[in-house]
Formats: sequence, structure tokens, C-alpha cells
Amino acid sequence: MTKIIHVLLTGGVGSRLWPLSRKSRPKQYIDLFGGYSLFELAVLRNQSLCDQLIVVGNCDNHDHSLHSLSKLGISDSKTRNIVEAAPRNTAAAIAFAAFAASAEDILVVTPADHIIENDKAYQKAIEEAINLAKENNLVTFGVQPDRPETGYGYIEFSGNDVIGFREKPDAKTAEGFLQQGTFLWNSGMFCFKAATFLQELKKFEPEVYYKALSAWESSDDGMLKLEESMQIPSISVDYAVMERSDKIKVIPASFSWSDMGSFQAIYDHLISNGHKIDDNGNMVIGSDKFTAFVGLRDTIMVCTEDANLLLQKECSQDVKQVFTDLESSRPELIN
Repeated sequence: MTKIIHVLLTGGVGSRLWPLSRKSRPKQYIDLFGGYSLFELAVLRNQSLCDQLIVVGNCDNHDHSLHSLSKLGISDSKTRNIVEAAPRNTAAAIAFAAFAASAEDILVVTPADHIIENDKAYQKAIEEAINLAKENNLVTFGVQPDRPETGYGYIEFSGNDVIGFREKPDAKTAEGFLQQGTFLWNSGMFCFKAATFLQELKKFEPEVYYKALSAWESSDDGMLKLEESMQIPSISVDYAVMERSDKIKVIPASFSWSDMGSFQAIYDHLISNGHKIDDNGNMVIGSDKFTAFVGLRDTIMVCTEDANLLLQKECSQDVKQVFTDLESSRPELIN
């Protein structure tokens, strides 16, 4: 019997959310969203829409995933964990889930670090995608942009047809995309039959396909081995398949979406949920101590036990450089 399987990808460190996000506790496991983490919200969001859950993540995240699933009371009988010995990007991660499924099973692939609002619109988008996937299409989800965002990739579209994919643009190009009205944010979410995806992966990236298959066949109950994993080329599913296949369709989704990839995204979300700011738009995250901002506007102060971060909201994308610098100078602050 064909199943609808939610494939939850849990890789990534969230370097642009340092110091909240660390290698030992990436952003998708931080309980910053009404008592839930992004991982937990993703599980709950798709639970009623899918028959089974497959979690694909690296060995460093495995215990966090198990803890979250236990917290939610998710049954082991409806969950399968695939644990990567070494992350090899999203093409391989999705291939492992496809190998674990039956050929006709439909995979709903979502990252674990996004936040989505408007459940009815989300359910409608998933149902539309499943119907397209049943016709052997590879479906991606595009989100209607509401600002000229430079931190996202874009999909040019007409109806359900994909005209092309665009990399993260500069500000002027992003403004043009918004004005044209024929571009969507690339959400990094997908829907397709397991067999359809594997056929296209084998066609365009045979080395990834065969090396991933070899690693899967030598795995122990979903626990992948390091030596075989390291043989798999590291490539994203977008580059490997989605930007090359002629089977691509897009769902222009109307739900509210953010990849929570920056403190600006966190700031906007927290404000919409009642988090306090001062008269000049300054916000404190992680501390209840009285904090006064003098001569500053739209500034975010992030407090943790061993590190603080002070940033202008519009410079949120630059936090990754702090993380990168600390890797060599103060690695204990990012682990």
C-alpha cells in the first residue's frame, strides 16, 4: 500500500544564529517557539498529513532528535531514523530516505529548521503537491515573496511550471523579482515518489546514486558507516536534480514561511508573537535583565551564558562570519 512519508532533514549548524545556535545544539532544537523547537513544530505540522516519519540527520544531532520525538510522544512504529556518519548534503540525505521507502511511496521532504504559519494553506499546498507527485512529477514549493529578500534563492514560474531557478540575488535584482511577480522564494521543500526521485538522481548524478546506495546497503538499521559515506559526492538536491530535470513542477504556496536563518527572521517572528521591543525597535533575546539601548535603533542583543552578541538587524547575515572566525580563535564558543 502506498504511503505518504514525511522526510525530515535535520542537518545544519545554524551559524547565522550564533550564539544561540551551537554545533552541540543547532538552531532546529532550540525551544524558542512557544515551548517547542523548530524540529518539533515540523513534526507536528506534518503528522496529520503523512502516514510515517523518516528523520535523516547526522550522528551529532541524533540524540536531540530522539529527545524531541520522545517529548512529543511520537510512536517508534511510525518513525524511522537514518543517521549519517558524515553529512554529504541533501541529495544523498534524500536518497537514503528514498531507499528506505517503497518505490511508489510519496515523500514529503522538509527541512527541520523552518517555521510555517497558516495550517490550512499549508495543508492545501501539500495535497496539491501529492497529486502532482502521483503523476511522476518532482514537486518543489515556492513561497510568495513579500519583500526583496537577498538571503533566499528564487524560482521563476508560470502556474505550476518552473521556468528557472535563480541564486540568491543582490538587493536590486531582488527588488526586480518582487516587482515582476513571477518569482517565488525557494523553500527547500519537495514532494515526489521515491522511485521518481531515484531515477532522476541516477540519470543526472550516477556517482551520488551508486555511492549512496552502497552506503545504504552496508548500513546497520539506518546507521550509516563513515568509510562508505565519505565516498559519496557532497551535492545539494537542487544542483543534483531539481535544476536539471524536466519533471519539475512548483506549488506557488500562500502560507507564511521563514527558514529562520537569521536574527532578522527571529526578530520578525518574535515581534509577531508579542516579544517586547523598546520605542526604537531594539530587542533583547535570552535575558530578563533590564537592558537600556541609548542611541541605537533596530538593534538585537542576544545573551547566552558564555557569549553575547550585539547586532544591527539589517546585518543579520553577517553573523556567520563571527562563527567562522571563532572556529579558529575560540572553538569552545561554537561547540
